[in-house]
Amino acid sequence: MVLAIEPMINAGGPEVRVLKDGWTAVTIDGSYSAHFEHTVALTKDGPLVLTR
Repeated sequence: MVLAIEPMINAGGPEVRVLKDGWTAVTIDGSYSAHFEHTVALTKDGPLVLTR
């Protein structure tokens, strides 16, 4: 199984909303944010991080 872990770090509050395009997430308070992804494969030998 492969999972994408996608944290969003906000300079302000944690509240976000998704725009009408159904994809874009923005902070409610208009603060700067960063969104990134790590991909992890779950194998029989344990997790394997595929991105760095």
